Amino acid sequence: MTVTQTSSTAYTPSARGAPTSSSARKVIHRTQGRRHGPITRLMSPGDLGQIVKPFVFLDLVEAETFGGGFQAHPHSGIATHTTLLKGGMGYADSTGQSGTLSDGSVEWMRAGGGVWHTGFPMEDKPTLGYQLWLSLPAELELAPPESQYLGAEAIEDVGPARLLLGAYEGRTSPIALPWSLTYLHVRLNDGERWTYRPADDHDVAWLALHRGRVHVGGVVLEREMAVFEEGAAPIDIVAEGSVELVIASSARHPHPLVLGYYSVHTSAAALAQGEANIAQMARTPQVEALRTFRLQT
Repeated sequence: MTVTQTSSTAYTPSARGAPTSSSARKVIHRTQGRRHGPITRLMSPGDLGQIVKPFVFLDLVEAETFGGGFQAHPHSGIATHTTLLKGGMGYADSTGQSGTLSDGSVEWMRAGGGVWHTGFPMEDKPTLGYQLWLSLPAELELAPPESQYLGAEAIEDVGPARLLLGAYEGRTSPIALPWSLTYLHVRLNDGERWTYRPADDHDVAWLALHRGRVHVGGVVLEREMAVFEEGAAPIDIVAEGSVELVIASSARHPHPLVLGYYSVHTSAAALAQGEANIAQMARTPQVEALRTFRLQT
């Protein structure tokens, strides 16, 4: 990783070492998403998820006060990764896990063959975070579910980045992941240049920016998601203002995306099995308890 900090605060790309058009890894898609209340949907399996799979879904959650939370709902065929950057959330799932997330915490839910979960704000205070879905490989899409919850102290720093999932620069997340992937939360100061260096086998990459502006891939981004051209070339980023973003890369998911309402699988047969599993689970005491879990806490 290369990080260079300058002392001047005025933005001058030539002075800050902004990447040239010939060397930059180009942005090929960009979107500001669709906002509904506190949630901005940046990616879904039916749009950009087809391009950057295994990353198939991304929501940005931001609100001064976050009311109702998320009712109990199921998933199969995917893993969900929730990064709470600010705020407090309670959680519970059908594997029996429950507790609270605070600033900097992470929730990992590998749904596999089927899981239900719920989440709700713990306090009437600002909330900021991302929820990411990953499509699972065929050997895991119907496997037993598992969940893992990490406090901020378990997330390693790698330069200006926090390692949310996967591996980067010799560091590995505590969340076991049987394929090559990197997912980082990055903060940069005004004028700071940072180079993201994906693994050699990573041919898809994207970033989502919710604070400040960045000069990257020949464009200027502000409060949007960008997808980079295919390949494993480095991504040079120059910050304008105080910047906060998430960035990720991986080897491309080789299977088609077969979509259900809460599920993503590699085949119609696997989708049918996953949806049958979560329908059967809906009648269990564990899932019935999730429907009123917030009232019990």
